[in-house]
Amino acid sequence: MRCPFCGNVDTQVKDSRPAEDNVAIRRRRFCPACGGRFTTYERVQLRDLVVVKSSGRREDFDRTKLERSIRIAMQKRPIEPERIDQMISGIVRRLESMGDTDIPSKVIGEIVMETLARIDTVAYVRFASVYKNFQAADDFDKFVSELRPGTAEE
Repeated sequence: MRCPFCGNVDTQVKDSRPAEDNVAIRRRRFCPACGGRFTTYERVQLRDLVVVKSSGRREDFDRTKLERSIRIAMQKRPIEPERIDQMISGIVRRLESMGDTDIPSKVIGEIVMETLARIDTVAYVRFASVYKNFQAADDFDKFVSELRPGTAEE
């Protein structure tokens, strides 16, 4: 593993332990050249996924992009970081087990929305505001009113 500080390719593993509900391995590493310490994670990747955008454009699935958007939605919410990591790993496992390597972005968005709705309604609304491209306060009002039992439009 290359040192992110000096570029040395001969780093040493100092500690390994299971992470993210035993679906990843967390390794603490040390660089003998510069003395830098850093952490890496190893995960099983079942297949290379390709995201098919609504425009038809295709791009490689990027776990960090998914993680970034979920963490933005969860910002300042009382959810443990480990719980967020488990949620992200669960979403990725679900995508990998779908059987197809080409996954429409709409499917990914719906899975994220479904998962956030179960965990935190504020994060769910935040994510929805970007995913559904809310343009005005009325969009928020309509969306939130659909969440409230008994007030949804029939």
